[in-house]
Amino acid sequence: MKIEVITKNNHLLEKGIAYFWKQWGSDSNFDFYRDCIKNSVSENNALPKFYLLLHNDEIIASYALLINDIISRQDIFPWFACLFVDENFKNQGIAKKLITNAINECKNKGFKTVYLSTDLKKLL
Repeated sequence: MKIEVITKNNHLLEKGIAYFWKQWGSDSNFDFYRDCIKNSVSENNALPKFYLLLHNDEIIASYALLINDIISRQDIFPWFACLFVDENFKNQGIAKKLITNAINECKNKGFKTVYLSTDLKKLL
């Protein structure tokens, strides 16, 4: 398994856009996801960045590091967002692996804190 960031030069751009939209989007916001991800590929910007976990070249999980995930708190970032693990790969420590990767990515980018917001009300 390999974690890859979506970049403008890799084969994951279009597949990644479709994957994030499928997990988090709706019928009316594909263009929003495409625009967000296509504009995240600049090497000059530390954020936002979108990450995919590949298993045998198949996308099985994702996360993102964003500048703003909560409109009212534009003063703090980066935000850990869009964590998703495909059903067939749950309960294998993948979420932990992605969270650890996100923390290390933030450290490498010079951030000392990572923020998270959730609407989760109960454990599944």
